[in-house]
Amino acid sequence: MNSQNITFTQPDFLQTGDTILIVAPAGIIKQPQAIITAKETFESWGYTVIIDDTVFNEHYHFAGTDTQRLKSMQWALNHKTAKAIWCARGGYGSVRIIDDLDFYQFAKHPKWIIGYSDITVFHNKLHNLGFQSLHAPMPINFKEPWPAIQQSIEQLHNFLQGKITTYTVPSNKYNKKGTCSGVLIGGNLTILENMIGTNTCYSAKNKILFIEEIGEYKYHIDRLLRALDRKGYFKECSGLILGDFTDTKQNYPEFGQTIEELVLTIVSKYNIPVLFDFPAGHEDRNMSLIFGHSIELNVGKTVSKVKFTK
Repeated sequence: MNSQNITFTQPDFLQTGDTILIVAPAGIIKQPQAIITAKETFESWGYTVIIDDTVFNEHYHFAGTDTQRLKSMQWALNHKTAKAIWCARGGYGSVRIIDDLDFYQFAKHPKWIIGYSDITVFHNKLHNLGFQSLHAPMPINFKEPWPAIQQSIEQLHNFLQGKITTYTVPSNKYNKKGTCSGVLIGGNLTILENMIGTNTCYSAKNKILFIEEIGEYKYHIDRLLRALDRKGYFKECSGLILGDFTDTKQNYPEFGQTIEELVLTIVSKYNIPVLFDFPAGHEDRNMSLIFGHSIELNVGKTVSKVKFTK
């Protein structure tokens, strides 16, 4: 695993008139109106939003061929004036292009890369290059019912302007109380496990790890967590934040543990605070997180706090 100490560059926060690029580096866009709504919403807030010409391409499972998606993402990375690259959706496909992308021009003109789920591939890459990134809602999320996602969208807007929130979360009875600090890392559990042993794997040493998942059986979640454990993630990290585990599939026969119980079976041997039920992942309430940013995690008896520090 990548274990070097990294100083993280924070891209400039956005101001009125700044440009946001929407690209589709992974799955096919099945709800194009959501992308249009995202564009119109941010334009109403004073930004210039450009949807890349290839976003609505279709190539079986993907939003265009690997070559098309690679070219689109490279165009966005190289853009000299845009302040954010907003991935239209996740799904699957980012890993097929990540190794062929050149981040040389991006490093000269850093910008926020925004997304979650499959976009964890890019978050990992950016971590190892020393850039902060945003785990946050994507244009595909701009669909009815609007009130269900409005808080998350407005929170993303705030974060992009540099208005960073301290989150207060009701405590789950399974939480492991404690206080720690460190750089926030993480993303989708499946993707994190898939990155192990590659050049987009990173060290969790002295960092605070966030994970979320969707549509998996409990035995598979257990398998993924144990893979991270065997690589030292939980032994080395300072704290653990569990987001949404959405649409967990039913095991037959029963797996015999809740998500909280199977997590604690693995990590309870380590002296780290563990926060369950942080509102981020594949639910409508998907609160923004800045990866590569230092945070303080305080897991208490009745409430817990996640504070982004300077």
